[in-house]
Amino acid sequence: MSGHPVQAPIVAEQLVRTFGDLRAVDGIDMTVDAGEIFGFLGPNGAGKSTAVRMLTTLLRPTSGRAIVAGFDVATHPDEVRRRIGVALQDAAIDPLMTGNELLRLQAVLYGIPSGKVKSRAAELLERVGLTAAADRRVGTYSGGMRRRLDLALSLIHEPTVLFLDEPTTGLDPMSRMTLWEEVRRLNREGTTVLLTTQYLEEADQLADRIAIIDKGRIVREGRPRDLKAEVGSPTLLVAVPREQADAARAVLQEFGESRPTAEGTLGVGLRDGARAVTDVVRRLDEAGVRLQHLEINEPSLDDVFAEATGHRLEGE
Repeated sequence: MSGHPVQAPIVAEQLVRTFGDLRAVDGIDMTVDAGEIFGFLGPNGAGKSTAVRMLTTLLRPTSGRAIVAGFDVATHPDEVRRRIGVALQDAAIDPLMTGNELLRLQAVLYGIPSGKVKSRAAELLERVGLTAAADRRVGTYSGGMRRRLDLALSLIHEPTVLFLDEPTTGLDPMSRMTLWEEVRRLNREGTTVLLTTQYLEEADQLADRIAIIDKGRIVREGRPRDLKAEVGSPTLLVAVPREQADAARAVLQEFGESRPTAEGTLGVGLRDGARAVTDVVRRLDEAGVRLQHLEINEPSLDDVFAEATGHRLEGE
C-alpha cells in the first residue's frame, strides 16, 4: 500500500497493540468517512488512547495496519503527520512560554513560511478565543484555556484529519460546551474528527457515529440514535431496603430482563414499555416490598454500553 490515497481518511484493519502480555488494543477494524465526527467511547484503560497513538504514528502497531490520510502509519509516518492534527491529553507544553510563542514555534516546526507565521498564530488564537491571553505564560492558563490552546496548536498546518484524545476531561461544563462548539465548527468547515471520550453526553452530542470500546475491542458501532433504538425497552430503576432486594428482584424478573445498574439499585428493561410501571408498583406492593425510589429512563448510550459490556460507564 505505498503512496495511493485511500478514500476514507482513517482505516484500521485488525489493529493490535500489546505491551508484554497485555493486549491493549485487540484487533480493531474501523473506517472513518471524510467529513464525519467519529467518537471512541469507553472507560479509562479500554484502549482508546493506545488506538489513537497508533493512528497518529506515535506507537507502532504490533500487528494489523492503519491507513490515515491516505498513507500507512507504519511505512509512511511522515506523510501521515503532515496531514493530521493531534491534541493529546498529556501534551508536553512549556509553561514558561506564552500562547503566542508556542503557536509561532509550532508554525515554524510545520514549515509554514516565515512571512505567514505571525498572521497564522494570531488567526488561530482568535479562533479559539485566546487573543486576550496571547502574551500570558501558558502556566497561568486555566484547564479550559489549555485545551483550547492544544486545539489551536493541532490546527496550525490546516490538517484534513483531527485527532482529539479526551478533549474535555476535567473541564467545567461551560468550558466543555465552548470546546464542543469549536469542534462542530471545524467539522462544518470540512475537517474529519476522531475523538475519544469517556463521557456519554459528549459522544451523544458530537459524534455522527461512535464505536464503543471495552478491553481493547470494539463491542458496538453505529449512529448513537440507532444504537439506542436497538436497546429497545426503557430501563426501570428501583431502590428498596437492602433486606428486600431479593424479593424485589423476583418481582422485576416478571417484567423483563435485568439490566446492570449502579450499586444499591435494581434495574429491568421493561418489555411492555413505560405503561408497565403501574403493574410493577402494584406487584412490589403485594410482595410487601417498600419502594424508596423509582425512575424510568428511555434507552441511553449507557444502556447500549451496559448491554454490550455487562457494566455501566456512568457511576463507575
